Amino acid sequence: MPDLTLDLHPESAADAPAIDRLHERAFGPGRFARTAFRLREGVPPLLDLCFTARVGTLLVGSIRLSPVVIGAGTPGILLGPITIDPAFQSRGIGGALMRRSMDAARAKSHQLVILVGDAPYYQRFGFAVVPPGRLVLPGPVDPGRFLYAELQPGSFEGVSGPVRGARVAA
Repeated sequence: MPDLTLDLHPESAADAPAIDRLHERAFGPGRFARTAFRLREGVPPLLDLCFTARVGTLLVGSIRLSPVVIGAGTPGILLGPITIDPAFQSRGIGGALMRRSMDAARAKSHQLVILVGDAPYYQRFGFAVVPPGRLVLPGPVDPGRFLYAELQPGSFEGVSGPVRGARVAA
């Protein structure tokens, strides 16, 4: 495959149908049963932190971040899903989306990001495994895949408790 000319754009409401089809192709119907999906259910993503990747007019990748509340009221962001069309995987698209989204979150003064994912992949973006028992998700998750990243130094200090989706006023 020749080199790709990749364009990253902020997600718009018009992108939703194409993103839904991308999620369906990448994750299948089982995606609705995942713990991370339960946190996002009924919680709109933070569109100012969500991006799409296109090659020409074809949407080949998407990253979404949604608001969460941890413990007694610590705000955070749930990263995911990050989805790359299977035909375009291993071409740096996921990394480009991660960097753009994390930079946007930092610029908007967000403090803390959590996700469920592959630790070796996400460590290069500053993620580490959540210490056992520190945060509680609303369903089962492999503890080695439950990760966090501080967008501001020290933002994870003293944070503990259950994680739940948060609705943000428009």
